[in-house]
Amino acid sequence: MTSSSHTSSTVPDEAALRASVAAAFPRTLEDLTRLVAIPGIAWDSFDPKNLDRSADAVAELLRGAGLEDVQILRVDNNGKPGGPAVVARRPAAPGKPTVLLYAHHDVQPPGDPALWETEPFTATERNGRLYGRGAADDKAGIMVHAAALRALNDVLGDEPGVGITFFIEGEEEAGSPTFRTFLETYRDLLRADVIVVADSGNWKIGTPALTTSLRGLVDGTFEVRVLGHAVHSGMFGGPVLDAPTLLARLIATFHDERGNLAIDGLEGFDDAAVDYPEDDFRQDSSVLDSVRLAGEGSIASRLWTKPALSIIGIDVPSVVMSSNTIQPTARAKFSMRLAPGQDPEAAMDAMARHLAANAPFGAEVTFTPGERGNAFATDTSAPAAKTALWALETAWGTTPVEMGVGGSIPFIADLVEVFPQASILITGVEDPDSRAHSANESLHLGDFENAILAEALLLARLGMQETP
Repeated sequence: MTSSSHTSSTVPDEAALRASVAAAFPRTLEDLTRLVAIPGIAWDSFDPKNLDRSADAVAELLRGAGLEDVQILRVDNNGKPGGPAVVARRPAAPGKPTVLLYAHHDVQPPGDPALWETEPFTATERNGRLYGRGAADDKAGIMVHAAALRALNDVLGDEPGVGITFFIEGEEEAGSPTFRTFLETYRDLLRADVIVVADSGNWKIGTPALTTSLRGLVDGTFEVRVLGHAVHSGMFGGPVLDAPTLLARLIATFHDERGNLAIDGLEGFDDAAVDYPEDDFRQDSSVLDSVRLAGEGSIASRLWTKPALSIIGIDVPSVVMSSNTIQPTARAKFSMRLAPGQDPEAAMDAMARHLAANAPFGAEVTFTPGERGNAFATDTSAPAAKTALWALETAWGTTPVEMGVGGSIPFIADLVEVFPQASILITGVEDPDSRAHSANESLHLGDFENAILAEALLLARLGMQETP
C-alpha cells in the first residue's frame, strides 16, 4: 500500500520529506565518514579511549540534530564499567507516542589489513557504495536515526509531536554485557511505545525488508578425554584412538546424511513464506559450486525457522606445534541457532543429552553450557508494524519483504522482557554484499538514503497518531 491510499490528514508530506533527505544527504555522508574514522572497539585488547571518542562524537552529532537532553551513560558489570552509551531525548507532545531509536556505535576489529582494498577506518566511496569498518554495522544505523530526525525537524518543525529517545549502545559487538542492567537502571529514561532497532538489513539492493523473526541462540563447549596424559604415538598407538579423532566422530553425530540436525528435542518448521532461490543463496554466501547444501525444506526455512549448529572453534595442537603423541584431550565450541518458539533451556538440555548418549568409544565427555538467547517474532498485524511496512514501500517504491534472519540479536529478548508493551521493529541498511564483520564492509548509498526517508516517514506518521 502506498501513500495514495490514505487521506492527507493521516499521511506525512512525502515529497517534502524526500526533498529534505536528499538535500541533506551530502552532510549525512560527511557525518558518517567522521564516525567511521573513529576505531571504537569494545574489546579488552583495544584502547578504550577510542570508544569514549566515539561516544563523544555521537553525542555531539545528536546535539547538532536539535536534541538538548543528551547524556553519555554506563553501568558496571561485576565492578567493571560497561561501554559508554549515548541517550538523547525529546519528550512527546501530550497524547503522542514515544519512539526509542536504537543503534550501536562500537564496531568489530578490522581484522587482517591485507584483506582490505581500502583503509578500514577511512570511509571510501566507490561504485555507489561506502567502504569502511562500521560504515554499515552500525554507524549507518546511527545516521539513519539522526538524518531522519533532521528531515522531520526541517519539514515539521522542532516539535513534530512524536517523542524521540536515542539509545546508541557502545558494546554490542562485545556481546552487550551490561545491556540488561542498563535497561533496568534507566528503564524510565528509555520507556517507549515503539522501539526501532536499526541493526539488520534488507532483502537485496532495491528491495527493503522488515525483519520479522530472529532465531534464538545457545552455545557452549564440550571436551573429549581419552587419556590421563599424552603418550608416544608409536608405542601406544593402535589400541587407543586420540582425542581429536574421537572429537571428530562425536561432531559427526550432530547431522544426518542429508545435513539435517540429528539432535532429539529441537524444534523447527518449514514455514517461510519468502522464496530464496538456491542460486541467490549460493552467490550471497559464496558457497563453493561443488558443495551440496545441507538439510531439507525451503532454503528460507532452513535459514529462519529451523535449527542450525556450527562448530566455531576447536582446541587441538596446531600443525606447526604438533608432536608424535596421542593427544589426551580435544575441545570444541558450538553455536546453535534455534527456531522461533524453541525454549533455549530445552535446547541446551537436548545438546547435553546428545553428547552424553554419543560419547565415542566410551570417552569421557564434559559439557560446559554457554550463552542463551531467545528467538523473536514480530506481530506484523500490529499498527506500528503496518506503519513501518507502509513507510518502507513508500520510500523504496516497491513492496517490502517480511524477512526472517538466521542470526540472533540476543538483546532483543531483553527489550521484550523489560518493555513488554512496546512494539519492536527491526530495520537496517545492510544488503547481502555489505560484509559486516568482514574485510571490505560497505554500505549501498541508494538504499541508505531510502532507509533515512522510510524512518522519517515512520516517525512523522506515528506523530499523527494518538497513544493507545
